[in-house]
Amino acid sequence: MRKNKVTMMKNLSISALAITFCLTMPGVSKAQDAKKDESKLSFNLSLNHDAFFGFNPMLSGAYALNDKTDFTFYGIQWGAGTAAAWGNWTEFGLGANFKVSEAVAINPQLGFTFGNLLSSYTAGSYAIGDGVVPNVTVNINGTKLEGQVYAGYYAALRKKDISANYVHYWVNLGGKISSTFSVGAHVENLFRSGGKGQPTKTSQYYTWVGPYVQFSKGNAGLRLSAGANIGSDEAKANYDGDFYKMAFFFSF
Repeated sequence: MRKNKVTMMKNLSISALAITFCLTMPGVSKAQDAKKDESKLSFNLSLNHDAFFGFNPMLSGAYALNDKTDFTFYGIQWGAGTAAAWGNWTEFGLGANFKVSEAVAINPQLGFTFGNLLSSYTAGSYAIGDGVVPNVTVNINGTKLEGQVYAGYYAALRKKDISANYVHYWVNLGGKISSTFSVGAHVENLFRSGGKGQPTKTSQYYTWVGPYVQFSKGNAGLRLSAGANIGSDEAKANYDGDFYKMAFFFSF
């Protein structure tokens, strides 16, 4: 009888352990899946400031789909500096990043703006879906070479009596002097490319050319670009003066 009781207790203990294992394993599995899912997600925060747009912080993110492709998203808060008159302009977009080599990646995205710069040339009320922004960024990050090429077309989506479209692009290319210091050159151009009710088809704002220096350690860094506005007299009538552009950046 005593033997049967001992056997019964052992069986109950084994059953209890089995039940506990079954109950806890899904939780452990879910936690592991969540951790694995989070490890695929990365962010880049860039606190930008320049002579034309003022303060325009940007947060971008990427979710790894495989070794070569990421799902990407970004947001820019344009509502400061000159942009304060543009309906606290905001931009949000989605896209995909394709790693073509160890050093080069191409990231086409589609953005949408909120405000009134494009839809009414700042004259109307603030609008959701103010404009649409097809854009592409090419990033270069090699052992000795670094650079970025960006081109975006800002087209009015909700057009009022007057609207505006813009082209914005830049190219920078530099060399890594050490693991923490790099130098290079920056070229950037902004111009209005037509729109509804516009007196001219194009209007230049600036063409910036100058060097940059960058200091970085691990995932954080500081970049300063500065130089001259070499645009036409028309461009200088819209924006006259030297250019300067600073960014604090952090990846996590």
